[in-house]
Amino acid sequence: MLMLVMLMSCLVSSSYGSFEDVEITWGNGRGKILNGGQLLTLSLDSYSGSGFQSKKEYLFGRIDMQLKLVPGNSAGTVTTYYLSSQGATHDEIDFEFLGNVSGQPYTVHTNVFAQGKGNREQQFHLWFDPTTSFHTYTILWNPQRIIFLVDNIPIRVFNNNEAIGVPFPTSQPMRVYSSFWNADDWATQGGRVKTDWTHAPFTASYKNFNANACVHSAGSSSCGSQSTKSISNDQAWQTQDLDANGRKRLRWVQQKFMIYNYCTDTQRFPQGLPLECKRSRFL
Repeated sequence: MLMLVMLMSCLVSSSYGSFEDVEITWGNGRGKILNGGQLLTLSLDSYSGSGFQSKKEYLFGRIDMQLKLVPGNSAGTVTTYYLSSQGATHDEIDFEFLGNVSGQPYTVHTNVFAQGKGNREQQFHLWFDPTTSFHTYTILWNPQRIIFLVDNIPIRVFNNNEAIGVPFPTSQPMRVYSSFWNADDWATQGGRVKTDWTHAPFTASYKNFNANACVHSAGSSSCGSQSTKSISNDQAWQTQDLDANGRKRLRWVQQKFMIYNYCTDTQRFPQGLPLECKRSRFL
């Protein structure tokens, strides 16, 4: 059994700390990998933003990234960090950070797409200033649920409700993506506040990227078929759920810091709220 656990630990990709498993994909030099791969920066000016993606595709995993967002007047800018597959029926799991004017809080926008369908937005403010230091933003994705965490505190859970006809991302491998771009037509106060280019270039910083995940390649997964009994501690994400303390923290975040929940937006869904909204108060 010990040998099996050790073998499975080797099969799960885990890239600790460095950006050796990502590549800058656009921005014409505005994205940079620095400090021997330990730091990545994306910049935005009036001509272009920038972005990167993982070299590997994953089918389930825990993805951790530390970000430090743009300080001061970041109105109009959007920093994204997400998982996505390709095509019209793509799956996607989103963190988006919507900038704001100086002194106002960032908006953390989350969404889940399955089989090309999204419209599952929840938005939050944070209990700290995300521009003064690095904080860890985590997407935990296993066959049972998706958990969004900030500094290991759950802010959202999206459960697998395929049994009642709700699509869930279970079969399409996804890459990690990040982009930094101008969206002043909608990002800040519905587009009423525009980007002030006198503050450009804007820069967002990343470090300690960790993909503890199942690499998908040539139609097969590096995790193989693994029994629950053989899962080691660093692979606990494969069956992870919230314990009593996690549920308490989730309630605290959603009661104190949630600013939008699609599951309470009856005007948006006049024919009735989505099916999953009836299954749990916290989604």
